[in-house]
Parts: sequence; C-alpha cells; structure tokens
Amino acid sequence: MTGLLGPNGSGKSTLIKSLLGLVRTQQGSGSVLGMEWPQRVREIRDQVGYLPEDDCYIAGLNGIESVAFMAHLAGLPGTEGLRRAHEICDFCDIGEERYRPVESYSTGMRQKLKFAQALVHDPPFLILDEPTTGLDPDQREAMLRRIRTLYRTHGKSILLSTHILPDVRSVCDQVIMLVGGEVRIIDTLENLSRPAEPTVHIAIYGDSAPLAGRLREDGFSVTEDSDGSLRIAGIDTDQIPGLWQKAAETGACVRRLTPAMNSLDEIFFHAASETELR
Repeated sequence: MTGLLGPNGSGKSTLIKSLLGLVRTQQGSGSVLGMEWPQRVREIRDQVGYLPEDDCYIAGLNGIESVAFMAHLAGLPGTEGLRRAHEICDFCDIGEERYRPVESYSTGMRQKLKFAQALVHDPPFLILDEPTTGLDPDQREAMLRRIRTLYRTHGKSILLSTHILPDVRSVCDQVIMLVGGEVRIIDTLENLSRPAEPTVHIAIYGDSAPLAGRLREDGFSVTEDSDGSLRIAGIDTDQIPGLWQKAAETGACVRRLTPAMNSLDEIFFHAASETELR
C-alpha cells in the first residue's frame, strides 16, 4: 500500500484526477494495472475505486440507493447491484442510516458512503483521497482497519492520499512525496525510517546531562531531544553494553534504550522546506 504525501497545493489531487482521466494531461505516460496510460484511461477507470476528497452524492437519494446507483453505473444488474450495495454498507458500518437521505448525513457518514461507493464494484485498485477526514478517533481507527483488511486480506492495491502522517505510518509500506508538482521522495517506510548511520535512542528518568557529558568525553556523537532523551549516533552493537555501564556510573536511570528511527514528520518537513528555499 502506497501513501501519497505532500503539502497543500503540491499536486496530489491533480495527479489522481490525471490518472483517472478527469483532467487533460499535456505530456507524460505510464502504466496502470498493466494498461497503458493515458491511452487506455477509460478502461483503467473501470478497474479503479475512487474516494474523492470532496462530497459527491445525488440529492434525493438515501444511502443504499446511492451505493446501488454506483453499482449500476459499474455494470452490475439491478438485483445483484442492490445485494452488493447492502454487503458493502455492512462492511463500511453504514447501519440503519443507509435508509436516510444523504443530505442528512454528517461529514463522517458521508466519508463512509463515499468509501462504500468506491468499493461496490469490487475494483482491484483503490484510490482514497483523504478518507479519514471528518471522522472521530474511533471511526478513524475503524476506517484504517478496513483499509488494512482490503490490502492484506483481499489483495487490493491501494493509493492513500492524505496529509495525516499517522495514517500513513499505520497502514502504508511505501511513500511517494510530492512537493511543487514534483516527486521528491519515493521509497519504502522501512528505508526512510532507517538512520544514515546506526543510532541508539536512550530515554532517561530525570537529568540526562551527566550521561550525555560522559558519552561526549568518550568520543560519542550525542544529541539531546526536546524531551531530554539522548540519541547516540555511529554506535556499534558491541558498544551497547558499555552504555549501560556508563549510565550506572553517572547515576542515570535508563527508562528505554532502543534503535533510533527517522521521523516521518521530519522527513516530510525537510523535503517541503528544502524546496521552499530554492
């Protein structure tokens, strides 16, 4: 599953609409689901489930009618489309609300409705544009669980466009970052999270300054985080037992000692800031 990241105005929605043939492209080519793009964009669109960022519903319909209508547009016959619509509403936790007019839906309910509409024709590829916007914490976690299930259990290919970095960390294994209409980063989360050199993170109860001073005296590269924890860079595995000894000698009470990981937030802001400074 791939997370599509970027500041506002970076081109995420434009890229998605280009892939679906909703905006005209002036140049560029590629392949989606093994089909040439943009030459076969209509065929591509038939195989994609799209959850747009903006609301999209037909006034006067209730929830189940809205989902069944999308099934009809995808070519499912009436009875089969209605059956499928009910199944997907159950999956998306649209209970008795499915019989209410969509105009009466809250923002969170409209997100669930859009998700159901994107899924009803069982597409192999899902493009989800800000799917957790407007959801309360419980609804948001439930939405992410459903997305993980579609990816891991049902084998769907998913492109998740969002500005909510914790969502990306929760469900994605690869990241594409757009800044100013250009691809700035494309890599796995595992690679992005790995520091350039081996680094250990030590969280201390109380004052960490004595331990930091001792480590610097012994030639270690030490930086202190805002919460008082320490990062020791360029350390080998066989040197870690010595850290415990130095902590005991300086009276530091170690709360946690773990391999340090790069923060996705820092990577995101660094990539955006680097472009802004050009």
